[in-house]
Amino acid sequence: MEAEKPVGLTEDKLDEKILRRRLEQNKDEAEQLLHDRDKMEEFLGRLERKLSLIPVAGKYLSDIPVLISLVKAYIEKKYTDIPIGSIIAIVSALIYFLSPIDLIPDFIPVAGFADDAAVIAFAYKFVHDDIAEYKTWRDSNN
Repeated sequence: MEAEKPVGLTEDKLDEKILRRRLEQNKDEAEQLLHDRDKMEEFLGRLERKLSLIPVAGKYLSDIPVLISLVKAYIEKKYTDIPIGSIIAIVSALIYFLSPIDLIPDFIPVAGFADDAAVIAFAYKFVHDDIAEYKTWRDSNN
């Protein structure tokens, strides 16, 4: 008997509908965090702590520090030249990354972060131009 794949997995990748739903589920929480600087700073601190526990970060997980930096600059009103929809998508993806409830539990070596990377990559697909503009701004302001 063949082992069942976790819900949402198809041919070594997560189904796009599942990824979209994961982002949309976190939209309200993302908007709330964006309106409460203290909660956002605490949330970003938890993200940084979790990221420090991952021994090897793949392509998209390695972009998380840039996403954290962008969100910090946004809430500090240092960088606001990004559409609100993009910042909400980024925060929604980061909420999923931090969430203990995943399609693939994080305690499973390597595979446990595959769904996190897929959600980050899915959000990144929509905001990559905004992230590139932020990186250019950040590099010219440091």
